[in-house]
This record gives sequence, structure tokens and C-alpha cells, in this order.
Amino acid sequence: MYSSETTKNSLESSLRQLKCHFTWNLLEGEKSLDNFEDRVCNQIEFQNSEFKATMYNISAYIKHHRGQNEAALECLRQAEELIQREHADQAEIRSLVTWGNYAWVYYHMGRLLEAQIYVDKVKQVCKKFSSHYRIERPEIDCEEGWSRLKCGGNQNERAKACFQKALEKNPKNPEFTPGLAIASYRLDNWPLPQNPVDSLRQAISLNPDNQYVKVLLALKLQQLGEEGEGERLVEEALEKAPHATDVLRSAARLYRSKGALDKAIELLRKAVECMPNNAHLHYHIGCCYRAKLLEIQKVGENEVYGKREKVQELIRRAVDHLKKADEINGNLSHACSYLACLYAQAGQYEEAEYYFQKEFSKELTSVAKQVLHLRYGNFQLYQMKCEDKAILHFIEGVKINQESKEKEKMKNKLEKIAQTRLSRNRADSEALHLLAFLQEVNGETGQADENSERDLDSGSLMPSASLAEE
Repeated sequence: MYSSETTKNSLESSLRQLKCHFTWNLLEGEKSLDNFEDRVCNQIEFQNSEFKATMYNISAYIKHHRGQNEAALECLRQAEELIQREHADQAEIRSLVTWGNYAWVYYHMGRLLEAQIYVDKVKQVCKKFSSHYRIERPEIDCEEGWSRLKCGGNQNERAKACFQKALEKNPKNPEFTPGLAIASYRLDNWPLPQNPVDSLRQAISLNPDNQYVKVLLALKLQQLGEEGEGERLVEEALEKAPHATDVLRSAARLYRSKGALDKAIELLRKAVECMPNNAHLHYHIGCCYRAKLLEIQKVGENEVYGKREKVQELIRRAVDHLKKADEINGNLSHACSYLACLYAQAGQYEEAEYYFQKEFSKELTSVAKQVLHLRYGNFQLYQMKCEDKAILHFIEGVKINQESKEKEKMKNKLEKIAQTRLSRNRADSEALHLLAFLQEVNGETGQADENSERDLDSGSLMPSASLAEE
């Protein structure tokens, strides 16, 4: 009976009316399922929120799109069990989204009888509210809001609208207010300032056990110059949720922003103990060690010589974590070029070349390409002593039609190279060609201000231009 085309079309019509992940178009505008899954499962925080059923539902949606429908069904079973356990008094309403997902997965598996069973389950609940397949309930708006918030990217604006809609019916709900606060925090300054401080404060007053929201408020207060209150909030959140990875990760951001790199590393290491295969955690630990290395560079050459062992240890630690991050996720921005520059500092030029070329093979934005041409040009100029290759890459970077500080640095370097060559030979054709190129790109180019790079160009113990320039 359920194999007939008429029945299948009728079933599909019913499915499209359901409120669930399959009708929310969560993959709209996404270029890569891999990137989407990484963002949902690894990059975005609040892993420890009470909305674990939401995560199981999203995981089921992702697994279906990977062709893993049996695994998707298992995720939905786990979601259903959680809902029964944590929301026993609202189990039917809370299960509607999960049942809708069940129906869609079974439909795509060709198991139309089971799909119809779940459609009917939804219909029976909706009938109580004089509707067929969807009802307007704040709990469902909230579920959609958390799902969109967990997906991040272009979903944050819609997530905010979902929580606003839910709060219209229940303005003081402690479950809905944190969602609105997190959405407002993410959307601050885009497209217009959202003033998330009030939303975050209200969420904390209604749900003081949500430690993640406290750290978000602390981060916002730090931006506003109110660090004292922010640090007190972070300390309180870490005391009450010492093992919550979302709290640890966001608190690490605050300490890293204020330059407390050792504290940031300590918190990120605690988080990575819980999530050892999270590429983003390893990446940020590596970046913290790299930042410590840059701090030593800035104090001068004599200080660097006096801390040779510490420098080598920092390079080793930064490389270990960045390599781990790249092995887990080869698409992380700048990871390979950071590795290349670190290897260059360590004198391991073959490894540096390997990671530079790996970065060049990626699909990069215009600014990222300029950054890469600058770093690789520096590597050729200062480490490999190959001025011609450096010139080639600086020119390629300047040719990219994108204004940036990297472009200005490359123009300045080309100017310096040309002037140095002309000081040796006024008829140097390559130098004259470079000056003509620079004039064509941007008119007359003044002498570059090299003061900030003097220590980087020395070619001493730490030939670090390729590392330090952003």
C-alpha cells in the first residue's frame, strides 16, 4: 500500500509541513558538509549546555546527509531518550521535532510505513491544538533557535528571531533567555549594534547556573574596558563549572586577549583533555605558544640569545599542537603557514617548504593569499637567501586586487630591494623594472618605514620575519 506513487506523494506533502531539521534548511548556503560538521561539532562552543537532545538531532541530520541513515536513527533514539528523561512532563511537545526527523530519515530510506507512523504521531499531538502537522509553541521555537545557534554561520540572525518569538509568549523563561543573549552576543556590530550586555545580564539573572553566558558577558565587558567585573565573572564560572569545555574555551579567549597566555594555555589544555581530537583546541594552544615566541622576539636580539632553550621549547610545543590540528582538520586558516614559519625558525627548511606549499594548495581569500605571499617571500629572502623568488612572491601578492597591510608591506619590501640594488648599480634593469611596477600599481612609492622590522631582517639566531609578519 505504501509503495504506491500516490501514497508517496501524499507522505512527502505531509513531511514538508513538519517543523524539524529537514525543513529548516540548515545547510542553506553551506559550501562543504565537512566544514559544516566541524563547525557544529568542534568549533562552536556551549558543548556542555543542557540541550543535548538538540545536538543528537543535528547529528542525525548530518549523518543522513553523509548517507549514514542507521547511525542517524541511533542519534534520534538517544535524543528521544533524553527528552523522556529530562522533560517527562512535556515529552510529547518536546518530541515533535525528533519525530519529524525520524519521519524524514525513514522516508529517505524508502521505509515509508515507518515514516508514516511518525508523521501520524506528530499529527495526533497537533490535533490537540487544532492543527494538522505543525503547532505554534515556544518550546519548538526554542528548539529551532538552539539548532540554528549550534550551526552558527548564517543561522545566527534566524536563531535570534526564534528566541524572540518564544519570549513573546513567555518573556521571563530561563531556558529561552540564554539563547537570545548568545545570539545577540554573536551578532553584536552586525548588521547593527545589538547591545548584548542587557540580554546577557537578564539571562544570568533568570538562569544563574548557565556559566557559559557569564563568560560571554565577561568577554563583552572586557571589550568595553570593564575588565574587573569580567574577570570576577570568569573566576566564578570556572569555579562552578571547572570541567565544562565551553566555559574553559571561552575563558581562555578572555585571558589570551589580555596577554595572560600561560593561563589561556592552562584552560585550553583542560578542555583538550575532554576533547582530545578537537582540531580547534590544538590550533589555539599552538597559537598561544606562537604568541609567547613573538613576545620574546619583540624584546631584542640579546634577549633571544639568552633564551635559546626556551625558544626551542616554545617552537616545539607550538609545532606539536599545530601539526595535530592540521592532521585532524586540514582546512584551518593559517595553520600550515604558521607551521612553515616555525619550521623556518628552527632551521628545518624542507618541512617549512612542505607546509608553505600545502597552504598554497588551499582555496584562500584574497587577504589570506597576500599573507601567504608575504610570509613565503620573507622565507625566501631571509632564510633561503633567494631574492629573486622573494621578489616574485611579493609581486604576486601586490597584484592581488585587495588593499591590506600585507600589500603595503610587500610594496615597501620591493621598494627597499630596488633601492638597494640601484645603490650598487644605477643601471640595474630588475630594480628599474620593480620601481616602474610600483609606480604603475600605486603611483610614486615613498621609502618604507623599516624600523619595526629591523630585528626581523637581521638573519641572526631567530630569522623570524616569516613568522612575525601578519
